Amino acid sequence: PVAMGAGFGAGLGLALASSAFIGGSFVLKKKGLLRLCGRGRARAGQGGHAYLREWLWWAGLLCMGVGEAANFAAYAFAPATLVTPLGALSVLVSAVLSSVFLNEQLNVHGKIGCILSILGSTVMVIHAPQEEEVSSLESMAEKLKDPGFIVFAVCVLVSSLLLIFVAGPRYGQSNVLVYVLVCSAIGSLSVSCVKGLGIALKELFSGKPVLKEPLGWVLLVCLVICISIQINYLNKALDIFNTSVVTPIYYVLFTTAVMMCSAILFKEWQHMVLDNIIGSISGFLTIVSGIFLLHAFRDMPFTPNLLPLFLQPGRANPHLPWSSADRHQSCQHQPLLPSEDKGSQSAEEEEEEEE
Repeated sequence: PVAMGAGFGAGLGLALASSAFIGGSFVLKKKGLLRLCGRGRARAGQGGHAYLREWLWWAGLLCMGVGEAANFAAYAFAPATLVTPLGALSVLVSAVLSSVFLNEQLNVHGKIGCILSILGSTVMVIHAPQEEEVSSLESMAEKLKDPGFIVFAVCVLVSSLLLIFVAGPRYGQSNVLVYVLVCSAIGSLSVSCVKGLGIALKELFSGKPVLKEPLGWVLLVCLVICISIQINYLNKALDIFNTSVVTPIYYVLFTTAVMMCSAILFKEWQHMVLDNIIGSISGFLTIVSGIFLLHAFRDMPFTPNLLPLFLQPGRANPHLPWSSADRHQSCQHQPLLPSEDKGSQSAEEEEEEEE
């Protein structure tokens, strides 16, 4: 496991703060878009830009900006394979705030999902990979010239263009994956730009003539383009589909893309021992399971009918005749919880005694 140094602790703290701000930004943006929809303005999913005049949307954008700035700083202290998966906590923040401000229900499955996500995040922190040290823009330039990364970047750009111009007009309004895939693919490149700019800032503060280096400016322009594309298509996805659908899918796809990009560019997995590799993958899969539980069953009420037969009320006693158990559960309007059954039965007995 990675040593818990001061730099690592700073990166971890910044990543956690980033998750809180980004999770809140999803809810603020959605609230702003819902207010616009209520006023009958052109929706973002249909190409409208009325949200630019909505203060709640700008508050969400400001929160996202603060979160991304904290994220930006976190990448300077900790490996991307650690910082990015911790974005799961933004999903938890988004889920809790959505249940409060957007009336999106958080049931038992959601609470279990929250716990799993936190456990998975903890495991990933413990088994965080060490990345190859990139101390200068020159070494960053060498890594960007790596044939593996060039192939990856070309694949990302080509697939994004196909999604935007071919799949978007046909399936964008009906399939949540189209716009979210664009955000995720472009987002993996933006993380590489952030890492490079973090190195450039470190060199600038140490007194090196970084402003004369063209690579720093190229990375800055690429980052601005990538973030603009992400904001635009994330807005479209949030406007068309439920927050509880967009957020987890975006998290899983974005994190997977970033982990692939970081593994190719920074060789983070090259020097890891087997138990840390297994720990990191297990932690990530645990987070994904938690995110799935949190949102896949979000609108499903948790009732005793969902429990295994031996745990269901009326079936706990194996000697109880099946006919009597079925009689209690055959009517849809029968109370499901045993305490309610007992309450109704005692009320009936009291009425009989009074008579």
